[in-house]
Amino acid sequence: MKKHIVIFTGAGISAESGLKTFRGEDGLWEGFRVEDVATPAAWAKDPELVQHFYNVRRKTVLEAKPNAAHSALVKLEEMYQVNIVTQNIDDLHERAGSTKVLHLHGLITKAQSSEDPKLVYPIVGTEIGMGDQCELGSQLRPHVVWFGEAVPAMGEAIRICQTADIFIVIGSSLQVYPAAGLLDETPNGAVKYFIDPQASALIRHHDVIGIDEQAGVAVPRIVDQLMGNNVQ
Repeated sequence: MKKHIVIFTGAGISAESGLKTFRGEDGLWEGFRVEDVATPAAWAKDPELVQHFYNVRRKTVLEAKPNAAHSALVKLEEMYQVNIVTQNIDDLHERAGSTKVLHLHGLITKAQSSEDPKLVYPIVGTEIGMGDQCELGSQLRPHVVWFGEAVPAMGEAIRICQTADIFIVIGSSLQVYPAAGLLDETPNGAVKYFIDPQASALIRHHDVIGIDEQAGVAVPRIVDQLMGNNVQ
């Protein structure tokens, strides 16, 4: 039976493709307060602004290309059972060729009903228009989990992590819960890596191998090691 590798990715892996990390040093997300564009209250107050923000961001995502880290992870599927659990709302893992990707916080290239979040639709073009409706007659909104909303995929993510032989964190600060708790769901004895320029400063677990490098540099090297059955 193939060993099971679980990859947990955050904004850092996509930053090298030109996508900005969630919050800048000024606390803003692409010039906006998070509270104004990424909460249910923001949607209730000014849905046009929220829609515009994600329409612009969606175009940026679609123009971006997978980088060396995304591409390297695809190779692991030749020898391992691989699951990617990502906090990212872009589709760069899928476009690189990874086949099992779970998006904890949704996928910006899809729309969902503002009445029933289980109703999810592909987007024709790059924008969701005000007036575009789901089959229930409610306005379509971005398929993104906002602050203050439940994370429907958490149960599945926990089950995936609980069977990991190797767990690799890439480009996540492990500061946003509940996703940050997934590291604690991995089995005792699993080999754990943390790849991030600030990994050593962020590690809270003594059994995690910290690699203080950019994903595009470290991930291809670690993948080469794993393909040679060297997991140390």
